[in-house]
Amino acid sequence: MQDKPNQDARYTAAARSYGAAIERLARGYEADPELRRDLVQEIHAALWRSFGYFEGQCSERSWVYRVAHNVAVTHVTMRRRLRAEALSGLDEIADIPGPADTEAQTGDRRIVDRLLATIHRLKPADRQVMLLYLEDLTAAEIGEVTGLSPGAVAVRIHRTKALLAQRFDRKELP
Repeated sequence: MQDKPNQDARYTAAARSYGAAIERLARGYEADPELRRDLVQEIHAALWRSFGYFEGQCSERSWVYRVAHNVAVTHVTMRRRLRAEALSGLDEIADIPGPADTEAQTGDRRIVDRLLATIHRLKPADRQVMLLYLEDLTAAEIGEVTGLSPGAVAVRIHRTKALLAQRFDRKELP
């Protein structure tokens, strides 16, 4: 267990370095802005607590993402239980319905929104891999966070990208 001043300093440095990534990650897990703010706060609280026992067994970057994703997965699981919304696996991605289209969304913003809407519907393990991939983590780093082998991570990324590309080509994304 580390002393509180060191815990505070490590958290402050990590929050400064990875704050934007935590915001992006929360957006990938929670579409509702109010609930997303709650999720970000939960992540920061868990991150601060985690620095009380972090001993450098992995890189600080991997640690931050691991803590953030664990909190986010718990958040999604609890929300899913509350609203009984079914999540989809990679093999079911073609069947994911999308939200109503609005004329106000255009170009790249619309594509990003469609992509995130699809990622929101993935099961937590698949969502986690894709969000970490979008944060430019390597397969090995994603493996550190998720517990998957780098090979399994690469396969999931490849399968998901191929399925998403098919849906974009057919204009089927939400």
